[in-house]
Amino acid sequence: MSTSLTSTQRQVNPTPQYEIITGVIERLTFHSEESGYTVARLVRPKSKDLTTIVGSFANIQPRQTLQLTGFWRDHPQFGPQFQVVNYRESLPATLTGIEKYLGSGSIKGVGPVTARRIVAHFGLETLEIIENQIERLIEVQSITKKRITLIKNAWETQKAIKEVMVFLQSHGVSTT
Repeated sequence: MSTSLTSTQRQVNPTPQYEIITGVIERLTFHSEESGYTVARLVRPKSKDLTTIVGSFANIQPRQTLQLTGFWRDHPQFGPQFQVVNYRESLPATLTGIEKYLGSGSIKGVGPVTARRIVAHFGLETLEIIENQIERLIEVQSITKKRITLIKNAWETQKAIKEVMVFLQSHGVSTT
């Protein structure tokens, strides 16, 4: 009795081995507004090379820190890629990460200069302050009450979008 596999049996791929990776989006290479299909480059801790990630994303931006679940695949033309099945945003844990996150343009009313001032004033507690005591931003030079209102509205909008994405993903629905 022979134990060799037929050509059909050899072509069947085993179930992909899922992994969780974390990193910061360096840049978007491609993004379709209609389908959400995205190709992006990710900076991972302890890796000197950028990682190519592909998958459906509703709203990702450069400088976001993401925790991604997926599997590795080898694209014949573009090489190794991480195929994302699920993702969630992680808040940055370093002063530089917090500053880049706030200054990325995703929070209306906070650009790179304002982000630097906020982080210089509040340090690692910055995101906690914005989340729970946003009125304290008045302590930072050149931030007015009007700007605090703008930042608060943008922060709450971002938070609502994240909550919807988490809900959809937890029920097996694509975020796009």
